[in-house]
Amino acid sequence: MRTVELNFGEPKKYFVDEAYKALRANIQFCGTDVKAIAITSCQPNEGKSTTTVEIAKSLAESGKKVLLIDADLRKSVIVKKYVDEAGICGLSQYLSGQNTWDEVLFATQVEGFHIVFSGQFPANPVELLGSSAFGKMIEEQTKLYDYVLVDTPPLGVVIDCAVVANVCDSAIIVISSEKISIRRANIIKTQLAKSGVHILGVVLNKVKKGSMRYPKLYYAHEDSYGQYGTKEREQEFVPMDQ
Repeated sequence: MRTVELNFGEPKKYFVDEAYKALRANIQFCGTDVKAIAITSCQPNEGKSTTTVEIAKSLAESGKKVLLIDADLRKSVIVKKYVDEAGICGLSQYLSGQNTWDEVLFATQVEGFHIVFSGQFPANPVELLGSSAFGKMIEEQTKLYDYVLVDTPPLGVVIDCAVVANVCDSAIIVISSEKISIRRANIIKTQLAKSGVHILGVVLNKVKKGSMRYPKLYYAHEDSYGQYGTKEREQEFVPMDQ
């Protein structure tokens, strides 16, 4: 297995790190049945992929064995953002039979954190994700890893996540505050629920500091991702029953 060095950027502020630890803890408290988690958003640029990578990293740092599968076969940003290497083979080549599993599986500098990148963008992403090969892959990897996190395209744009969720046991929705309406979020939740997957909750991203409108939160801490602007932010994890 090759090793790839992920570029996590500058060390995160204490509050950001604590936020991900809190999210990690809440995922672990969901029980041992939670193994394969599909992660999606309503639309692009809500912080979905960053959240997925950071959850995987945090879980691995706690001693868990974690596999992150980049299943955004349409417009993945993970390779571009985290790896200084072009032409990396990934999920699309594996599902289409062009490469073996060992050729697309990478270890990272974080012990216990393995990753499969998206690979080349295919013309038929839904067909590949809905194939028996994808379902078999998830089934096999959940036996080897404590958690399998699957980063998927925004469900409000394409249906890929609903297809992936059919073979996962749970899902998380990442939502950008003040960008997505409650009505829109509920539509996405309903669409995802139709796949039969257990929705663990919502990560509410880019919440303006001080706008604590939710009385029952899993966590709420400061955040300061550079791409989100200069204002200090908070991040919340909201149960879906609210």
